[in-house]
Amino acid sequence: MKAKVHDENEMIVPGPSVRPRDAASLILLRRDQSEPHVLMGKRHGKHAFMPNKFVFPGGRVDPGDARIPAANMLAPDAEKKLLLGGINASRAKGLAMAAVRETFEEAGVIIGKPTKSPPRTKSAHWKPFFKTGHLPELSPLRYMFRAITPPRRPRRFDTRFFMLFEDETAAPTPETFLGSGELTDLAWIPLSRTNDLDLPSITEAVLDEVRARASNPDAPRPIPFVQFAHNRVLLRHH
Repeated sequence: MKAKVHDENEMIVPGPSVRPRDAASLILLRRDQSEPHVLMGKRHGKHAFMPNKFVFPGGRVDPGDARIPAANMLAPDAEKKLLLGGINASRAKGLAMAAVRETFEEAGVIIGKPTKSPPRTKSAHWKPFFKTGHLPELSPLRYMFRAITPPRRPRRFDTRFFMLFEDETAAPTPETFLGSGELTDLAWIPLSRTNDLDLPSITEAVLDEVRARASNPDAPRPIPFVQFAHNRVLLRHH
C-alpha cells in the first residue's frame, strides 16, 4: 500500500472531524486493446475537494438512490462483501446505484439495459438517466475497494469503489464524453500510463488494486479498506 496520510493540497481544519458521507466511484475499463485502459477525468480547479486531480467518476450517495428501480441487483458476492462493512442491503444498493448515476452525470456513460417503459420518478438526479430509455444495471459491478477521507478535512467521504468492463453492459459507450462538466479531460488512459497523471494518493492505491485484478477480475481477493487515525494509514481487509 503506497497511500500517504494525506495529499499535500488538502486543507486541514481545526476542531472535531465531520462525519464521512457515503460515496461511490466507478472504475470503468476497456480491454479491447493491448492493455486495459481506464476512464478518468480531471476535477475542476474550483472544487474544494481534490481540485485539479485526476479521478474516476463518482460522488456522494443521494438519499433516493436505494429506492430507484434497477434492471437487476448486485451479484451475491459483491453484495456480501459490501455487507461485511456493517451496512444493510438497501444501503449497499444505494452505493451501487450512486456509482451508476454519477458515471452517467459526469461522463455520459450509461450502465444500463434498454427498456420500452422507463419508470417515472420525482428524482431530478435520475430523470435524465431514464430519458435515455434504460434501467440501471448493477449485476456486472464488482466491489473492490473502500476508503475513508482522513480526519479534519472540510469534506469527508466513506467511498466504495466498483469495477466494470465496458463490454459487460448493454448500453454502448459514447465516442465523446458529454457529462456535467465536473470532470474535464475525460479519456481512456492506459493503466501503465496512469502514474503520469496528477493523482490523489488514494487513487494511486486503488489503481494498484485495479492492476492486480484486471487480468482475472473474478478471482477471489479481499477488499482493501483504508482508514486514517493518529496520523497513520490503517489498512484492513473485508
